Amino acid sequence: MGELVRTEISKIPYLHIFGRTGRCKQPLPLFFNGSGIEVKVTGSELWIEIDTDCDNMEVWVAGEINGALISRQMVMPGKQKICLFRSQEPTEAKTVRFYRELQATSENETTYLTVESLLSDGEFLKTDDYPLKLEFIGDSITSGEGTYGSLADTVWVSMYMSASVNYATMVSKELHADYQLFSQGGWGVYCGWDNDMRHNIPSHYEKVCALTQCKKNIDMGAHEDYDFAYQPDVIVINLGTNDNTAFDQPEFTDPVTGVVHKQHRNVDGTYDKDDIAAVKKAVYDFVTMLRKHHPGSHIVWCYGMLGYALTPVITEAINDYRKNTGDNNVAFINLPNTLEGEYGSHMHPGYKSHKKAAKVLVDYIKQVME
Repeated sequence: MGELVRTEISKIPYLHIFGRTGRCKQPLPLFFNGSGIEVKVTGSELWIEIDTDCDNMEVWVAGEINGALISRQMVMPGKQKICLFRSQEPTEAKTVRFYRELQATSENETTYLTVESLLSDGEFLKTDDYPLKLEFIGDSITSGEGTYGSLADTVWVSMYMSASVNYATMVSKELHADYQLFSQGGWGVYCGWDNDMRHNIPSHYEKVCALTQCKKNIDMGAHEDYDFAYQPDVIVINLGTNDNTAFDQPEFTDPVTGVVHKQHRNVDGTYDKDDIAAVKKAVYDFVTMLRKHHPGSHIVWCYGMLGYALTPVITEAINDYRKNTGDNNVAFINLPNTLEGEYGSHMHPGYKSHKKAAKVLVDYIKQVME
């Protein structure tokens, strides 16, 4: 083994970055699940230097070599070095990916993860090109909640969330695509699962990562306007599950404003027409926002891994948008429902369910991109 040379992350040649970034590149913040770096490197040994902190939601990370998952681990607060590989054939090039497993943790004020440097005794080579670009927007399903752990695991902790076993990253790997994930468990297109109106994805989408409340992340530009330099070929939205759940939850009182909100059902169990109209408008408005920032992207709204209740509402909104704007580059597809034996922890879709959904999306995107 040769001497390890430390190189700051911003000075790594041919570095490929996954996920949204802002103005800060040294250190490189990884805000979202799936956010990470990829390098192609020779040498016998490679280490990554990171810095992290957390409160009750420890950050989990994952490492891959040549597309295969090699490591997945919880990282404790502080600066530390993690070995990505060791005792390898020095002359052979290895494609190494390191990424964040945990979502942006909107309720935590101390949680962050940054990449400081790489230490290697090899040479950094040009990484492979990704001709296809994808973006996935969603809730806990897109955050990979439930993809690790058993059906009996119900404690809400970060070890059960992932990007390594997730329909979005499965699709991206199958299509050899670059990708970004923008997701938050419990959030909706109109309101959160508990009727919290603050917890809707569209109100945060135009910032780099307004989901985070960590001061260090904010200082690194997380709450600044996103530049939308990343232009995906296909945008996949998977929202609506939590909006539907809100109809069966108690009212929510905003702790700051005192405003009370509740999505209602009628006596016969149907949705209140005004409340469902608000969800429909939120779908329409979000598609409009996405089109403003991504004029050439194909937008597909997918739904159904945890039930199909809002399918008519979402499809009506998309049909209205297409009719009113003439924009036919927007579509809707149902994803396979999660069946008995396909659930993971937290009663969320498990590996088998994500794999089914990924196949549907892979086939769909291939057709769109023909």
